[in-house]
Amino acid sequence: MGLFKSKAEKELDKIIQLIDMNMSNNYKDAAQVGLKEFELAMERLKEMDIMKPQVLSKYEGILAKYQKKMKGYTHKDQKPFWH
Repeated sequence: MGLFKSKAEKELDKIIQLIDMNMSNNYKDAAQVGLKEFELAMERLKEMDIMKPQVLSKYEGILAKYQKKMKGYTHKDQKPFWH
């Protein structure tokens, strides 16, 4: 159903795709950077007021899901497999 998405939606979808790719490849730091980029893009788009309320709500839900999933998502506590 992505035939008629706005530029804002396409921008957010691109960031989401990057986050998913980094998470699937266990690139935790890059995924965190992508999350920050997603948060900043959402703030900017809210300020510009160019997204429909239902679309904005959808992406706010996606953002909340990623924020919850990636809380504490770092390499810091990862133990090396050879020990």
